[in-house]
Amino acid sequence: MTAGPGDQGPERPASGPRDWDDDGAAQPAPAEHPNGEDAVAAAAAAATRRSGMSQILGEDFSVAGAVGGVRGLVEAVAPGLVFVVVFIATGALVPPLVASLAVAVLAMIVRLAQRTAVTQAAGGLVGVLIGVVWAWRSGAAENYFAMGLWTNAAYAVALLVALVAGWPAVGVVVSLLKGEGFAWRKDPALLARRRRFVIATWLWIGMFLLRLAVQVPLYLDASVAWLGTARIVMGVPLWALTLWATWVLVREPRAPAAR
Repeated sequence: MTAGPGDQGPERPASGPRDWDDDGAAQPAPAEHPNGEDAVAAAAAAATRRSGMSQILGEDFSVAGAVGGVRGLVEAVAPGLVFVVVFIATGALVPPLVASLAVAVLAMIVRLAQRTAVTQAAGGLVGVLIGVVWAWRSGAAENYFAMGLWTNAAYAVALLVALVAGWPAVGVVVSLLKGEGFAWRKDPALLARRRRFVIATWLWIGMFLLRLAVQVPLYLDASVAWLGTARIVMGVPLWALTLWATWVLVREPRAPAAR
């Protein structure tokens, strides 16, 4: 499930006994020799933390924490925004491709120079590079956004298949982040929790399908400016809104104070 950076909080040390997430928070050190399912679970949990999904476990929800602050928002939005602006200004294909790629490369260079986490910038750069190559090779500007459409479709299908198989993705993410098992899948006493996980997973499926419903017709119509605008509006803002709704659904009610 998608997206963080801004002011990244405390600077990450080059090495040490702890990992650092994209918000600068220290994470417990991994086992020295993980293997089998433990290694897979640890890797999945680490990737989930980096995506900003760890926000759903907090006592309070922080939009800035979810998107990685101002820097994360800029890194996520800037390449597509620059592409749209330059495309409208020039009406040509190459200038917006070059400008968009330059912005993504600059974001990576700045992070490397400042020795901050590069996960989001690297992911953004790869996505932009794929879009640039597809658009340049096809000669169609709308193909700059094609990778995003395929990605949303893949997420929607994967989440739907997992849900039908009895593994609602939000529940899996919460269990991985908490380091807990999956008793909620079968335990009748945890039926309410399972239902919340199912509803939250449907929210994510709905988000991906909504993006496709709006953007695919624009792509097929080659409405590049409108497609790029829709991508921006339905990107980080819609992702953050869905994440907030997920947080509302999955947070556990606080135990009543002892009298």
